[in-house]
Amino acid sequence: MFSKRLYLLFIMPFFMAMTFSAPFRTDSLYSKWIIDSRMGDFRNKAKTERFLTPYNASNTATWDYVPGLVAKAILKAWEQYKDEPWSTYYFIGIQNYADNITMKLGDSNIDDLNAAKIFFELYRGALDKGQKAKAQKYKADATFCRNKLKYDHTRIQSPLPGAGGFWHKSRYVNQMWLDGLYMGAAFYAEWQGNFGTELSETDNRQSWNDIALQFDTIFHYTWNPIKKLNYHAWSAEPLNKASSFWADPVTGKSQEFWGRGVGWFFAALIDVLEYMPANHPARTRLVEYTNKVADGLATRQDKSGCWYQLLQYDSSMKGTSCNVSNYLESSASSMFTYAYFKGIRLGILNKNKYFSTAVKAYRGLIKKFVVEEPNGKIKLIQSCESAGLSSKRKGDANYYLCGNDVAVHNDTEGKVLGPFIMASLEYEKAVTQSTNTKKAKRKCFLFWR
Repeated sequence: MFSKRLYLLFIMPFFMAMTFSAPFRTDSLYSKWIIDSRMGDFRNKAKTERFLTPYNASNTATWDYVPGLVAKAILKAWEQYKDEPWSTYYFIGIQNYADNITMKLGDSNIDDLNAAKIFFELYRGALDKGQKAKAQKYKADATFCRNKLKYDHTRIQSPLPGAGGFWHKSRYVNQMWLDGLYMGAAFYAEWQGNFGTELSETDNRQSWNDIALQFDTIFHYTWNPIKKLNYHAWSAEPLNKASSFWADPVTGKSQEFWGRGVGWFFAALIDVLEYMPANHPARTRLVEYTNKVADGLATRQDKSGCWYQLLQYDSSMKGTSCNVSNYLESSASSMFTYAYFKGIRLGILNKNKYFSTAVKAYRGLIKKFVVEEPNGKIKLIQSCESAGLSSKRKGDANYYLCGNDVAVHNDTEGKVLGPFIMASLEYEKAVTQSTNTKKAKRKCFLFWR
């Protein structure tokens, strides 16, 4: 019922009076609809987080990679639609978050850096608004986080393989996870793209070499050329007590191809290539990695347009210690959709080869995971709440379906909200080729027919 209702919203004329329980947004943009619905009410696992909105007097969002992911996506929406009056509160709400939050950077915890990605849009926005002191504060905060990663973060040391790679967290000794490339390397690259030219040519070149090293390492040790997928994680020291429960004792690889893990990695590749200099010698390699990931994922796309929690299986795979079958998962599907559309837009991925994959994916997101509520808001369902690897988390198929910390979340968890906003923004760019709302309505209607 919900799927059919939302599909009909696209194929009916946009200016007709709607008779559904919640009227269709007059702008017809899902990026706007979901932000208006959930900016002040989304989940970080079981916790409710909110940013300041016209209907929320305050924000309660914490410094964490999940609110940071959502905040970054909202700022992307503001930049894309900043000429529209309705986008104003997006910037105000996230600026309020940044101005009233204390950065909490743990000991070599790469997740803690993701929230710092908001400082780039805030810096540009503050300059545009004549808020020079605030702009400099945002730049200083971003630089502090970049330097903490570059100079202070624990790395794998020689003679271990992968020397120079960032540990995922201090307690995950000599481990690199796909997730970390999105949290750390992508932030590092965005800083270099925005502020790196202010440094010496030598420093800037070394930093890009450092960023490329992270991708070279993780791709080399996690890529399966037969499956055309990346394992979730790798340990340079698989027999240590932090890794021995889940890592292959010889290769150090984890066991499975987890959807959101690959989503973090695919999105990180695209985001880094957005800023990597065209003449950097590693760029060709990273483009090659991106196309290999895109090719492997395209072959795993379900007929619905979405992807499964465990990428190498369909719904016939079932947990051995619970009654949960492998399921179409919304956060990974949203990340893949975002990466395909953005990769095509930037010329990293071939449009003729992947545009239909991206469009099918976006349609799938709407049909499978967007639910319209009686109050006119929408929510997102069917996301994996959490997953990881440790001395108690084996990382086999049963874990990703039945683990104590792995649950299916049906109330707009932030790890799907952020990617869904970003996927919607990229879709809206791809289909409309304009940020003009009225043009978006007309062209979107023609496309969806």
